Amino acid sequence: MTDVPWLTRQEADAWLDLVAVAELLPAALDSRLALDAGITFFDYLVLAQLAESPDRSLRISDLAAQTNATVARLSRVVSRLEDRGYLRRLRRDGDGRARYAQLTEAGVAKLDSAAPDHIATVRRLFADALTADQMHALSHLCRILLGALDPDRVMMAQTIKGAAGRVGLSAPPR
Repeated sequence: MTDVPWLTRQEADAWLDLVAVAELLPAALDSRLALDAGITFFDYLVLAQLAESPDRSLRISDLAAQTNATVARLSRVVSRLEDRGYLRRLRRDGDGRARYAQLTEAGVAKLDSAAPDHIATVRRLFADALTADQMHALSHLCRILLGALDPDRVMMAQTIKGAAGRVGLSAPPR
């Protein structure tokens, strides 16, 4: 067995704190959105990404990158959302094999109705729990971690791109 540079006590505590947040926060968001709107947090994220995009549509592979999902996972979610009438799949002229997801008016309405309760939950579980300085520090630390987790900056680029007005987070659906 090779010599492993074990975590210090402080590193282990911070790691376990992060793991706990990473496990508990999505579950809390999912349960609240399911109760309030009948959708999951990932469904909400997909709808918000489409609402933010020009023409309310994105190539499926780009949507997968923006939501940090595999194309297979996203395809299942897109099928479920399409069955509910929140989006439709389409092909674009000149883009032969690529499939696109486009938000429907029903999807905009679902996002619009889900947003207030979702934002209240995010505010209660996240924004109101931190001071402005802590929020700034957390954002800085997350960007450092994203640099290690996402060296090609796929998620980071999308996060920065939408920083001025995240639909369904800091701006209502258009």
